[in-house]
Amino acid sequence: MLFNSLAFAIFIVVFYNFYLHLQRSRTWQNAWLLAGSYLFYGWWDWRFLSLLWISTAVDYFVGRRMAATDDDGARKRWMLVSVCTNLGILGLFKYFDFFAESFAVAAGSLGWQVDPLTLGLVLPVGISFYTFQTLSYTIDIYRRKLEPTTSLLDFAVYVAFFPQLVAGPIERASHFLPQVARPRTISAGQIEAGLWLIIWGLFKKVVIADNVAGVANTVFNGYESYQGLDLVIGALAFTVQIYGDFSGYSDIARGLAKLMGFELMVNFALPYFSRTPSEFWRRWHISLSSWLRDYLYISLGGNRGGRYKTYRNLSLTMLLGGLWHGAAWNFVLWGAFHGLILCVYRPFEIRKRRIAKAERAPAPLPVRMGMAFGAWAIFFVLTVIGWILFRAESVPQITHFLTHMWSGATSKATGDMATTLMWCALPLVAAQIWQYLRHDLLAPIRGPWIWRAALCAVLIACLPLFAPGESVEFIYFQF
Repeated sequence: MLFNSLAFAIFIVVFYNFYLHLQRSRTWQNAWLLAGSYLFYGWWDWRFLSLLWISTAVDYFVGRRMAATDDDGARKRWMLVSVCTNLGILGLFKYFDFFAESFAVAAGSLGWQVDPLTLGLVLPVGISFYTFQTLSYTIDIYRRKLEPTTSLLDFAVYVAFFPQLVAGPIERASHFLPQVARPRTISAGQIEAGLWLIIWGLFKKVVIADNVAGVANTVFNGYESYQGLDLVIGALAFTVQIYGDFSGYSDIARGLAKLMGFELMVNFALPYFSRTPSEFWRRWHISLSSWLRDYLYISLGGNRGGRYKTYRNLSLTMLLGGLWHGAAWNFVLWGAFHGLILCVYRPFEIRKRRIAKAERAPAPLPVRMGMAFGAWAIFFVLTVIGWILFRAESVPQITHFLTHMWSGATSKATGDMATTLMWCALPLVAAQIWQYLRHDLLAPIRGPWIWRAALCAVLIACLPLFAPGESVEFIYFQF
């Protein structure tokens, strides 16, 4: 069930009406929320609900068992039950065929003929997201940072909460479970902010992302026919598409949560204004990058143990972060690329922090502005190169882009593609600059009520006028 579909519009109207009528009873409201979440998820394939139930039951039970004993050995064994169950299911459905086929190819390159044993399993939607979410719960209990909930209903709502179930944000139990456990009041401010986030998220998805997707798909699918500027336009189109698509989903999820009295974490904070890779990962897919930092990078040793171990830990974390996105080598290359630039940038970032701490007169404003713009431009180019690796489906495709996009060559389609990209990206760029200058992601609705009403009316009117025709699935549903 897509957020931008008629089926979801009908579902949310019916669901929300009953949800509001159950406000006097938190238990019944949570039960209704859980039933709605299971209906929402089961709309794709009801059979995959069983995987959701397994993760819920196992991690709820494991959490209670770990809290019931002070024996470190027993706690570790229970933790392994959670890890093996969750990662075992994820590995079976998402990675088994990938590694089997990769092994067969590697064996073939050595002269061995191996027929890959593949299962052909359909990837359950959202499995990567809810797997990491439930794992964070048991890991936090194991680390004694969290007390387990005694309510299976509350925990099931935490796992299956439908606004963020299939594409995040990946919520921590310490942040979300207390909201499930207490009575919720819905203020006028939450409703206004929630409606704005839903409208703006739909606009970013339907009007911006889905339209520039046509440009990106045309160039990437027929890449051999394009040179120079056409390839640049295709890469920039995907850069806009993936941000509009994924951040649009996150905005809609946060908006729906606000309408129900919940607060989800901010998952995107103007990432394309970043000037370094570490800043980018503090702004892009924040729930995943913070998860990887807290549960993988730090567990590997973080920045303890010297420079080279830090580089190793950064590289491994980003490699696994790339693989999390999908069972394909382009995602591994994308993760390796970001791991590399994190390592390259790290000495300069450390030096910059040391200089900032020293008592030195700042450079003149024009110099600082020029340096800031240069740092942004360099990293933005690196970001776009990274998205080529992410979007490409083969090594020849990557090679063609990286070797042919630097010339000024054009084609008959250049003008039309550039025009589509410009008109779709313009409202996004304007809004982002406004938010950046105001240091406020809700800046567009801080003005007088007549301005807020007019802005929302214009965005709503644009949805049917500029929608590409068919509902397009969100990119991150495949992860």
